[in-house]
Amino acid sequence: MNILITGGTGFVGSHLTKQLTSGGHHVYIMTRSPEKHQNSSGITYVSSEVAASDLPEIEAAVNLAGTSLFGRWTKEKKQSILDSRIKTTRRLIELFKEMKKRPEVLVSASAVGFYGTSDEIIFTEHTKQPGSDFLAGVAQAWEETAEAARELGIRTVLTRFGVILGDDGALPLMELPVKLYVGGKVADGEQWMSWVHIDDVTGLIQHAIEHSGLTGPVNVVSPYPKRNKDFMRTIARVWKRPYWLTAPESIVRIATGEMGDMVLKGQCVKPVKALQHDYSFAFPILEKALADLRRKELKKKQSF
Repeated sequence: MNILITGGTGFVGSHLTKQLTSGGHHVYIMTRSPEKHQNSSGITYVSSEVAASDLPEIEAAVNLAGTSLFGRWTKEKKQSILDSRIKTTRRLIELFKEMKKRPEVLVSASAVGFYGTSDEIIFTEHTKQPGSDFLAGVAQAWEETAEAARELGIRTVLTRFGVILGDDGALPLMELPVKLYVGGKVADGEQWMSWVHIDDVTGLIQHAIEHSGLTGPVNVVSPYPKRNKDFMRTIARVWKRPYWLTAPESIVRIATGEMGDMVLKGQCVKPVKALQHDYSFAFPILEKALADLRRKELKKKQSF
């Protein structure tokens, strides 16, 4: 299968590319600088302005591109977060319109931030009302842009990612204080964390590509979310470190500004559609997920 990916060199994209190519698929990665990358037998880098006529027949597309959420959310940063997602998605839609034969499916990234935050509500794909904060607005606009693919007859899946655990992203930052023996909860620790192992992110994306009955929003999270206090305690247990220090909300706010909402607030999200469509999670339990990632980190360090 020929699969087109935006954001293919990023955290999720690089893991997904490795998985797809190992399964015999050919991946075409859209990037602004294809000349900086080396093609291989399973990967071809193409310009983000590539013409449809310069591509082979594409059976599936995965849209992952977007500026990182990490960093202080200045006015310029927030605009970049939004624009990078919307403009890339629009470019994909334009490309689809040029194609003689369009992809069977588009899997387009989104986030559980769509739902807004709550300490009490359990969110599923049946929750239609988006939240009212910045991230909810970004997710809603991103999904609405991607939905144009459906109007072109392309099955469209909107993967709402939770906190992705892997060798990049949020986890290394969360583990750092634990490794330095100053780990503990953030604020009161009651905020929910809907997390997912990177292997289940790529697994669910491939599941969405291969299962024609899957469409619309899909929550890419473990079936067992954790409150921050329990999440951080589990990290400490896996790393055999103390769990004793609280990071006060005031300090987090000073250090991160509005971005602090990502760790000070949360949402309890369940992957109802994934389970209904027979996806089997590789790492549904947090402790096993963290232990797997710890083992891989230590193995990688030993290889140097």
